[in-house]
Amino acid sequence: PKQTSPLCCIVVPCFNEEAVIRKTHERLLNVMDRETSCRFEVLYVDDGSRDGTFALLQDFQAAEPRVRVVALSRNFGHQIAVTAGLEHAAGDAVVVMDADLQDPPEIIPRMLARWRDGVDVAYGVRRKRHGEPVFKRWTAALFYRLMAALSDTSISLDTGDFRLMDRRVVDAFLAMPERDRFVRGMVAWTGFRQEPVVYERQARLAGETSYTMKKMVSLAVCGIFSFSIVPLRVATWVGLTASGLSLAAIVYALVVRLFTEQWVRGWALLLIGVMFLGRVQLMVLGIFGEYLGRIYREVKARPLYLVRQQLGFPEHNAVSRT
Repeated sequence: PKQTSPLCCIVVPCFNEEAVIRKTHERLLNVMDRETSCRFEVLYVDDGSRDGTFALLQDFQAAEPRVRVVALSRNFGHQIAVTAGLEHAAGDAVVVMDADLQDPPEIIPRMLARWRDGVDVAYGVRRKRHGEPVFKRWTAALFYRLMAALSDTSISLDTGDFRLMDRRVVDAFLAMPERDRFVRGMVAWTGFRQEPVVYERQARLAGETSYTMKKMVSLAVCGIFSFSIVPLRVATWVGLTASGLSLAAIVYALVVRLFTEQWVRGWALLLIGVMFLGRVQLMVLGIFGEYLGRIYREVKARPLYLVRQQLGFPEHNAVSRT
């Protein structure tokens, strides 16, 4: 257990959260004022919001010295915003939570208690998901179980990015340079002592989610291709299966040609074979393309993000993560 008065930094990525961010800030301050076991600071990361979110964050920082703000130059996406927050976060422990209050700030003291007992990562596990349509709950459950089956890294079921991490876990996370980031998978990969904190996920308090179906599918694809080579193995087995079927079709065609007079009757089988092989080839090329695209992004080595403005830090020069 930690004996000194540690510092805990709460990282909150924000994108167009004007409708809810004030209430989020109030509840965070309440938690920080009630929890006396450590010192706190809040780091808001504005991920290129186009509404009044950044103006509100400026007000928060002006009124509260424990608030830090990092404004990115444009919208880089949730996983990059989380990474930017971790890059700028100080402290012995770092909590990551979304701004929409679906993950209650009141769970943070429970995470801190686990951390003081020696746990390196206390991650939230959703026992229930209130206010979400059945389709989203089912697809989320399917994704987590698919990841568990395919991934080389053990990723806990029904978890998001809501978690507390010890400083050495944060440092290990930041040592990973990849561009296609799947935060919960990367944290799981680091190892250390990781234990769940079960809670009920609440309905979004206000505003609309920016996590569209397209973004959710993109995150799922990123998780699968970043933490598994099973798709490549599937492509290999599909190719072998298709080769076997093609060989059988060749033998059949030769038999028909040599031992029957109306051998042109095989045109239907030929058409089916051509169509089948064409689709197999496209599928395999698509899998190869996913991995090749990731290699391409890594080789370019562009910065993960650019910072437009920082508030509440000793120095205000914009920096970028490379």
